[in-house]
Amino acid sequence: MKPTDEELTRTGLAPTDASAKVLVLACGALANEILALIRLNGWDHMSLTCLPAILHNTPDRIPAAVRAAFDKHKADFDQVFLAYADCGTGGQLAALCDELGIEMIRGPHCYSFFEGNDAFAAHADGEIDVFYLTDFLARGFENFVIKPLGLDRHPELRDMYFQHYTRLIYLAQTDNPDLDRMAQDAADRLGLKYQRKFTGFGDLATALQTLA
Repeated sequence: MKPTDEELTRTGLAPTDASAKVLVLACGALANEILALIRLNGWDHMSLTCLPAILHNTPDRIPAAVRAAFDKHKADFDQVFLAYADCGTGGQLAALCDELGIEMIRGPHCYSFFEGNDAFAAHADGEIDVFYLTDFLARGFENFVIKPLGLDRHPELRDMYFQHYTRLIYLAQTDNPDLDRMAQDAADRLGLKYQRKFTGFGDLATALQTLA
């Protein structure tokens, strides 16, 4: 299904030629969701290449990694789309996309575009005490939160890292009881109040629909 004019306006994207061979160059944290959307919609003209999700721990390295992947794959496709939001790069990804002539997902991060950028922006200022999880982070909490912060070796650091947080909100892309339990366990481990909010794929789905 093609996105509506309102949805296109929200994402800032224009529809592409349906016959184009498209590469979705994505953050590894979005791989499951993008593959699910490709499979469910039969988007056979779309291919996916992912960069390591751990790059989010060093966002200054993301633009160089994107450039290298773009240079490697661009000759094989009619169009390349970047499935990242700003993701802590301070506008560097947007500037790179302008230079390369490609488009990306609008928004500051995946928490925002999963919920919908407009909806997220409406309440974000009141959630400075919130630590967010997605399906990916609920599943990979140990490897992408606990170990990089050293909490597996020094659990006493928890109070230093999370002293200003009071809540953990799990933005769920799917209805999965196992992931619900993992997210609740993560909140318990960090000593935070737990809340679950179902988002589905949000603006990610709309952005990919423009490539269909």
